[in-house]
Amino acid sequence: MQFLYPTFLFALTALAIPIILHLFYFRRFKKVYFTNVRFLREVKEETSARSKLRNLLVLLMRLLAIAMLVFAFAQPFIPQNAEVKQGQKAISVFVDNSFSMAALSQNAPLLERAKQRAREIVQAYGVEDEFQILTSDFEGRHQRLVSREDALNLIEEIRLSPASRELSKVLTRQQQALGTGRADTQTAYVISDFQQNAADVQNFRDTTLEINLIPLQAVQERNVGIDSAWFEAPVQMLNQTNRLLVSVRNYSRDDADNVRLSIRYEGQNKPVGTLSIPGMSAVTDTVPITPLRTGWHRAELAITDYPVQFDDTYFVTFNVPDAINILIISEEAPNRYLNAAFAGMQNFKAENQLSRNIEYSRFPSFQLIVLNDLRAVSSGLASDLREYVTNGGNVLVFPNRQADVNAYRSFLNTFPANDLQNFDETPREIGSLNTEEFVFRDVFENRNANLRLPATKGNFRMARGNARGEEQLLTYRDGSAFLSKYRVEQGNLYVCAAPLNEQYSNLAQSGEVFIPMLYKMAISAARARQIAYTIGRDDVIEAAHATNRTDMVYKLRGQSGEFIPEQRIVGAKVFLSISNQVIDAGFYDLQLRTDSTLATYAFNFDRRESALTYATAEDLRSRAGNNVNVIDILEETVLTARIEERSQGIVLWRWCLILALVFLAVEVLLLRFWRV
Repeated sequence: MQFLYPTFLFALTALAIPIILHLFYFRRFKKVYFTNVRFLREVKEETSARSKLRNLLVLLMRLLAIAMLVFAFAQPFIPQNAEVKQGQKAISVFVDNSFSMAALSQNAPLLERAKQRAREIVQAYGVEDEFQILTSDFEGRHQRLVSREDALNLIEEIRLSPASRELSKVLTRQQQALGTGRADTQTAYVISDFQQNAADVQNFRDTTLEINLIPLQAVQERNVGIDSAWFEAPVQMLNQTNRLLVSVRNYSRDDADNVRLSIRYEGQNKPVGTLSIPGMSAVTDTVPITPLRTGWHRAELAITDYPVQFDDTYFVTFNVPDAINILIISEEAPNRYLNAAFAGMQNFKAENQLSRNIEYSRFPSFQLIVLNDLRAVSSGLASDLREYVTNGGNVLVFPNRQADVNAYRSFLNTFPANDLQNFDETPREIGSLNTEEFVFRDVFENRNANLRLPATKGNFRMARGNARGEEQLLTYRDGSAFLSKYRVEQGNLYVCAAPLNEQYSNLAQSGEVFIPMLYKMAISAARARQIAYTIGRDDVIEAAHATNRTDMVYKLRGQSGEFIPEQRIVGAKVFLSISNQVIDAGFYDLQLRTDSTLATYAFNFDRRESALTYATAEDLRSRAGNNVNVIDILEETVLTARIEERSQGIVLWRWCLILALVFLAVEVLLLRFWRV
């Protein structure tokens, strides 16, 4: 047995007081008158013996009562396995309030159980100790130490949040806050369901901080959510049906049946279908969408699931442009086949420019740039085209028969792409067409039908071996490339090995290949336009800069209000930093003025909290090692006594007080009922 405050043991000297009183008080004699002196000796002997015994028992009770009272102030305890710390304490309590804590325990949501555990932890310490209450939001007001009363008030204010934090980052935050205090002892508690994808306690290396993990377990680990959605074609066109692919995932091990998927689009709710999803897998359903107007569109996908519901909706936005702008750069006269092809496409607008009068500043406004029959590509044009493709543009190259091979080699190497070599005038036929790639995918109803593929009377040989990411779209019978595609960051470069001039190629006359090829190239993109953003993960969004002025302030307006994001203007684009200002899923309008909307963005909650797979107490112990204590107790067990035992050992001061009262009561009984 040890004492928390051993200096109080000096008060045991007070035991001398009742002893002194006993020695002097009980030596006084009292006269007793007897009528018959014959019985005087016998009565005197009997009364003296009983009185002496009672006085000794009274003295003993007083000594024991005083001793127990002194021991109570000295706070005796029996040490346990954990080392008992003395002095003022600083305690940090993290309460996981991410969406997975909405799952049910035996009789309440996990978040309510976590708050109750947090209250029990705080109440296990003294009023002089300091506390930090931390949540997944990482709010600034939670980065300081407060009193016990304030800590209990902060616990009551905790609500579910879309934020999700790795365990190592939580412990780092707790360590920083505890370091601001002057307490002798620093202890961290983490109350969470400890999902597998966030329980990285092994990444926290500090060995000086006492860490206690308190895992909570949901009764029912069942959850179905909309994982993601994307369009099959990266660009949505007016009056053209585009398929929206929706991935619905079952995060539990049991099969999920009769999961109803619906969509809200253009003010109408439409059922899509009923899904059956095997356990721990996902199914993809298709929602056809046909835009009937230009501009920004909103769509909200939804399923019905309980109790975890934050991932049951998925918001999507997309823009239908008024026109697809095409730029054709020619050295001499424009190509009549190109003009005729784009003129026959609805909502396509082609513009011709000569190579000597190019407006480089307008490149970002075009979806496709065609280099038609240029003898050489200048270094300035090559540099601007490289930047244009990098930022998401598409470039199609038809070289001139008399092309400067060295100039083209310098131009293509900037991407990089295969080099042009010598021109071969051997007639050749196209042997195959790549229907797996986006340009020719879903173009032909019958892929096995005998298509009339183009032929050439001459072409440039293409060097092999130095290309990065080449994908052949049209191939000669000998396997060499006629038309190749190169992905360059966000855009695409298409290179044809033969001139478009009808003297050397009949590609322009092959309408069943040429027309869909130009159409799909114009709407293609190496990276599809983002139709939804993830809260907490996508901190920067990109938009077209709507004005030449740099002093205009962009705003994002949603259902919960509006805010001004940090903005950075680069050329014709503006980059907006969200910085955790979006906290609610939904639609947000980008505005310069309140009466006009420049763009609409969809934000969804992070699906990382959807996977209800937890790290068990054994998993946490194996990951953490000896530096971390895992407190695994039954749900109905009160945590306060457990913490007191760990922080102070088996506390005995309450028993000392009880015994002191018992001894005083025995003394009273002896004096009251033991008559001498």
